[in-house]
Amino acid sequence: MECFKGVFGDVSNGHTLSTGLPGGAAPGIWSERWRLAAIPREEMLRLLFVSVMVGLLYVMFHFLGNTVENVQSRSAFQWMFARWRDKISFGADYSHGYLIPFVSLGVLWYKRRELFAATRRINYLGLGVVVMALAMHWLGAKMQQTRISLMSLILLLWGIPFYLLGWQTAKLLIFPCAYLIFCIPLNFLDTLAFPLRMFASTTSAQFLNSIGIAAVQRGSAIFSGASGFEFDVADPCSGLRSLLAMTALTAVYAYFTQKTLLKKWLLFLCSIPLAVFGNVARITTIAMMAEAFGQQVALGIYHDYSGYILFAAAIALMVALGSLFNMNYREQFEKWKSSLFART
Repeated sequence: MECFKGVFGDVSNGHTLSTGLPGGAAPGIWSERWRLAAIPREEMLRLLFVSVMVGLLYVMFHFLGNTVENVQSRSAFQWMFARWRDKISFGADYSHGYLIPFVSLGVLWYKRRELFAATRRINYLGLGVVVMALAMHWLGAKMQQTRISLMSLILLLWGIPFYLLGWQTAKLLIFPCAYLIFCIPLNFLDTLAFPLRMFASTTSAQFLNSIGIAAVQRGSAIFSGASGFEFDVADPCSGLRSLLAMTALTAVYAYFTQKTLLKKWLLFLCSIPLAVFGNVARITTIAMMAEAFGQQVALGIYHDYSGYILFAAAIALMVALGSLFNMNYREQFEKWKSSLFART
């Protein structure tokens, strides 16, 4: 046992084992029975406590998360998964929900060094957040509003580390926890489908007339007597799906690329007009294709694949806007001015 003293410390009497690892790795405890380094008792208790907390959260929201009457499951998770898969009532508008937790986990992994380096201390404001989240869950259960219960789960996922680890850790967890809101099917957003349909059809008809294609709008339908095309902007073509997907994508892009909180929010808000006008461009180009090649071509292969093309264009515009927001205009102006005077 003497040979281990130099690197591992005195382990002959079950004393603390110094790992000798770079970066100040946490010490272990030497197990005389197994002749191996074991997890320290403090760390084991912490892992046990975290496991119990996770288990309690799962039990609470799996068995007591959905109180809507005449349902097959009481699980808030199964309620949410069913709406992600629902292509009839929701038109697959929330099918991107499967990806959202993985994005949040990716952000946590990216921030792992900052999370481990953060100062840890009990913060009783976090306890207030936990109490408020539990009250939200009780309120959601009483109102039979599973969405409120899922919101409370997100608040608990943020409030518990806030209470146990302090504000520095909670500050780093704000975005990955808040991003989980994109998982929740928010039914009030469905009411936007009709206004989006009307805006898209009105704007598209006006643009078509401005470029010389005679188009008449009646409700959400657009038709032309000259070329004979006629189509209706239905609910799946309202642009709500692309709006939800675009805002979710822009949120994480702005978080990683923008330098200030104001720029992050500004780029995120720009995703809304980008998605809306991207849908208008899709409807307009469908009408243009119908004018040039006939309605069958326009409502066939072009209708099926144009959404991907214009969504890619919206992403390119998002990246361009992000670059413009990060540009140092004073520095660019000085470079332009110096190059201009150098030529003269």
